[in-house]
Amino acid sequence: MSELNYEVIIIGAGSVGTPTALFLAQQGYKVLVVDKNVSPGQSSNKRAIGGLRATHSDPAKIRLCLRSLKIFSTWQETYGDDIEWYQGGYCFVAYQPEEEKTLKEVIPLQKRHGLKIDWLEAEELRSLIPDLNPRGLRGGTFSPEDGHASPLLAIEAFYRQAKRAGAEFRFQEKVKSLLVEGQKIKGLVTDKGNYGAEVVINAAGAWGGEIASMTGMKVPVHPDSHEAAVTEPVQRFFEPMIVDIRPVKDSANYYFYQHATGQIIFCITPSPSIWGFDERETSSFLPLVSRRMIELMPRLKNIRVRRTWRGLYPMTPDGFPIVGWSKEIQGFLLAVGMCGQGFMLGPGVAELLTRLVSGKPGSDDQEILSYLSPYRSFVSEEKLK
Repeated sequence: MSELNYEVIIIGAGSVGTPTALFLAQQGYKVLVVDKNVSPGQSSNKRAIGGLRATHSDPAKIRLCLRSLKIFSTWQETYGDDIEWYQGGYCFVAYQPEEEKTLKEVIPLQKRHGLKIDWLEAEELRSLIPDLNPRGLRGGTFSPEDGHASPLLAIEAFYRQAKRAGAEFRFQEKVKSLLVEGQKIKGLVTDKGNYGAEVVINAAGAWGGEIASMTGMKVPVHPDSHEAAVTEPVQRFFEPMIVDIRPVKDSANYYFYQHATGQIIFCITPSPSIWGFDERETSSFLPLVSRRMIELMPRLKNIRVRRTWRGLYPMTPDGFPIVGWSKEIQGFLLAVGMCGQGFMLGPGVAELLTRLVSGKPGSDDQEILSYLSPYRSFVSEEKLK
């Protein structure tokens, strides 16, 4: 097989890889994206529920997601594509002292790094979301500049614009090996061809650890399964994404919002985690999440569910992504372990990767990379996963 040469090869045409291809191509790089699926966004991206927030507990994710929010919120104005962006905000509710303490503790850091957010006492929160159960409600945080968009429309928009900028995509090609000579990346081999490049970006999502192992690196990314669902459409009766971080038996937290169509879209974090690549729906998900949602918002009890599905969250031990250059293999750049937040992190991470490839880091990049380093200790914990 003959070898085709590029400046950058990206493994994975998902929430991170596709916008990275766009931004690199716009900078004039000759870019190839390789993906084992038939089209962009066919792994975790199409199973995302669409939430977009900068409401995190660390500077790195806050800054990256603020950039993502800026890109999503101005996308139609900039490129003309309707990606169903809606700025409804995010609300983290607290019904127990533990959750109130956690949410209040991170507000100063969130504000310090540019997030518009405030604590609302119970009465004020219920004026914002009247259908919240008042029994035991202590209050919650509200970040009005967060929102949601369509993962399917967004990935297609990134893909079209990336191709227009000159990026190439090769689908239905599985990476068989990475080409390394003298501890330097030289390209990769798929089941259909050989491709040369001095930079290879691992944006393979749940398969990011498998790709990294081709160089001998051990990257702690392990997928676990999360289920989601969508209801029939009803007249709009609340605006923000609502997140309940109370841990109970069989689930750590859950979250839901009302789409512009009127449908309620919701997801749950199982506890304990369900490790592996199984994407089959279960019979336990809907009864579990329905009980929790109806207890929080009784008005939901008569809405019919139309569909459920299951996707993979590529998790790391501390809940933070892994982004940065390999020290062992020159030219091998990691962008994996998005922990189920690839859609909201994607454009911000893509800009960061573009700066790393071009050798033009921003003023905040060193701090961001220290949180996301592949060589960190993985002992901290994201408080608002």
